[in-house]
Amino acid sequence: MALLHVVVLLVLGLLFLHAPSCSVATDTVTPGNGLAGSSRLVSNNSKFALGFFKMDSKSFNYTNPYTYLGIWFNKVPKLTPLWSANGESPVIDPTSPELAIVGDGNLVIMDGATRSIIWSTRANTTTTDTIAVLQNDGNLVLRSSSNSSNIFWQSFDYPTDNFFAGAKIGWDKVTGLNRRLVSRKNLIDQAPGLYTAELQRNGVGHLVWNSTVEIESTGEWNGQYFSAAPELIGNSDNLTTFRYVNNDREVYFTWILHDQTMIVLSQLDVFGQGLVSIWMDESQDWVTIYKQPVLQCDAYATCGPFTVCNEKNEDPVCNCMKGFSISSPRDWELGNRRDGCTRNTPLRRCRIDDGSNTDLTDKFYAVQQVRLPNDAMKMQAATSEDDCSQVCLGNCSCTAYSYGKGGCSVWHGKLTNVRQRSDGNGEILHIRLAATEVPRAARKNSNAIGIGAAIGASAAAFGLMILGLMIWRRKEKWFARTQLGDIQGSIGILTFRYVDLERATKKFSEKLGGGSFGSVFKGYLSDSFTLAVKRLDGAKQGEKQFRAEVSSVGIIQHINLVKLIGFCCEGVQRLLVYEYMPNHSLDVHLFKASDTVLDWNLRFQIAIGVARGLAYLHTGCRDCIIHCDIKPENILLDASFVPKIADFGMAKILGREFSHAITTMRGTIGYLAPEWISGAPVTSKVDVYSYGMVLFEIVSGRRNSSQEYFNDGDYSAFFPLQVARKLLSGDIGSLVDANLHGIANLDEVERVCRVAGWCIQDSEFDRPTMTEVVQFLEGLSELDMPPVPRLLKAITGGSP
Repeated sequence: MALLHVVVLLVLGLLFLHAPSCSVATDTVTPGNGLAGSSRLVSNNSKFALGFFKMDSKSFNYTNPYTYLGIWFNKVPKLTPLWSANGESPVIDPTSPELAIVGDGNLVIMDGATRSIIWSTRANTTTTDTIAVLQNDGNLVLRSSSNSSNIFWQSFDYPTDNFFAGAKIGWDKVTGLNRRLVSRKNLIDQAPGLYTAELQRNGVGHLVWNSTVEIESTGEWNGQYFSAAPELIGNSDNLTTFRYVNNDREVYFTWILHDQTMIVLSQLDVFGQGLVSIWMDESQDWVTIYKQPVLQCDAYATCGPFTVCNEKNEDPVCNCMKGFSISSPRDWELGNRRDGCTRNTPLRRCRIDDGSNTDLTDKFYAVQQVRLPNDAMKMQAATSEDDCSQVCLGNCSCTAYSYGKGGCSVWHGKLTNVRQRSDGNGEILHIRLAATEVPRAARKNSNAIGIGAAIGASAAAFGLMILGLMIWRRKEKWFARTQLGDIQGSIGILTFRYVDLERATKKFSEKLGGGSFGSVFKGYLSDSFTLAVKRLDGAKQGEKQFRAEVSSVGIIQHINLVKLIGFCCEGVQRLLVYEYMPNHSLDVHLFKASDTVLDWNLRFQIAIGVARGLAYLHTGCRDCIIHCDIKPENILLDASFVPKIADFGMAKILGREFSHAITTMRGTIGYLAPEWISGAPVTSKVDVYSYGMVLFEIVSGRRNSSQEYFNDGDYSAFFPLQVARKLLSGDIGSLVDANLHGIANLDEVERVCRVAGWCIQDSEFDRPTMTEVVQFLEGLSELDMPPVPRLLKAITGGSP
């Protein structure tokens, strides 16, 4: 299935509408002549309007306090926002907003009472004589009042969930601007949602869920259309034209609507479906003429975790699984099913029972005729359904299993994309529930499973041992072939034998590096699959606890986190097996002689990627994971130089408790937050501090602690202090790594330096969250000048 959510307009030429007659209205905001209340701008052709709006929430029985600035079709009576400026920073009642041009020439939304700025174009204007014009194509531009071609900012560069005719989706390779579509949070909240449609720098289109899972790809452009989307060749009657451009300056995709009398909506909706609709005057409503995917259940994770999607599209489309209830009924009603459903009763998981009450152990509930989730882990050693159920019960993170023609499959963590089949060809999914949630008549193999589980951890360990013996009997060739297939085809955690890892690493002869947790070695599972094997030092846990913690960390998946493939736990040996990163760690490229000098665009994307990975660890996982040792050595780069954070979750794996009672300092000198030294409680803000110090090094290409900064005990040249001075003086260019020869986007450099300055504040309460850092770096939020931290002043003599 190609990426049709973004751009498919192939049937637009089949239907025509006539534009309404023009009315007299202004299309321009000028200095001293702003926009407030119900007043609006109207484009010269009367097709588009801009003003403040609230989404209608009457049908949801919910009082909506949020006001947005947006663009919509002027003559369509049903409000349908096409673009919104302040989706992430709405104006909240009873504040009265005003749109105005301020003294530096920027267009802003300000609080009408306090005059504080809520949103700004943040353009680098070269003149204060600017105006804002709503053009006939729906593009809001901030330009010089005397030269219409001198444009400082335009809404087409910052699309939301709608693809305007004439707008571009793609990259400006010179400035690094990435124009992409992002679905809305829900039916009334204009904040960004889960689905993103974009072109990568290589010109291939992708649809991504939650910034981590690639759902679809357009394939490459062959000169006429995308290889996986031949329908984008355009209409034969020349009513629409698709255009693709890829040169040294930019890569983008756009479409042109030749009949401007048509009122067309091309949208990526909150459920992950691409819609093309036209407005029908006769019915006074939108008519959807194209939808992709056609079935809502075909949209990735549209119902959220622990749900079943009804393939017949009957209302309700989404239902909670047995034993689960809707996490947030209000969000669910508004179309935001991100959190899906939660358990009614917690699992007993791997608690040790005395055998007196087998009814308290976890049971399985069989869901019939479903399409299974696609992230299964194959358990080839389980040769019967009872074996399969026991394998799942023996793993504390296992949430479901299925046994059929393909053998035993198990799932860990949250279950998504489960569909109720309507054609009778579905399979059976056994969901793990607390015993009280499963009716006796519905329990699968209740006696056998209950007895086995009642024995507790010893039975589970014995079952694992038997399965392990079955694997050990296989020949080496079978092991390599099977494990390679599992690695490439699932997200499960594999168990490796020590002898096989010893053989794969050639007796641990090729060392890649080392750190506080142990040494890392290069391994070869086959001629085409390379691994990184970490041999741990100081792991004090028992085997069962170690396996449980590795499994819980292993199910954490994000594009900016190194993937944990498996582990080895034999005797005193504790090893972790990771995906191999061919471009090594960030410090190699920043501080050591390297054939590859990272250009500024790549450095900036690395900074954003690391921020996204940390934000996911802090807020995206079920439990907040604090890394505690963010530094360039723990930021690895894959073949495409995508950054991936290594060594996350090590506190759990090694059995070390990092809580408010921390007594042992952890981390690396030069990246340690003041809390480590003062003994204050440690929170996720220690990672924010370390990240800020890494940002300084990304800019300079040198260690913050490099001796070239210091002379006879004079620390005034300490790089973070240099940044504080240059931010005030405006000489940002002198901070950039000399190896870049002055080629850098100075606006981005300044943004990175400001973010870094806030990240290293003395008090954790003054530092931003990593989610806020991502927003700052992406230019979605405004950032003030950071103050010089007191500790920084103290160690460098007291003055910036």
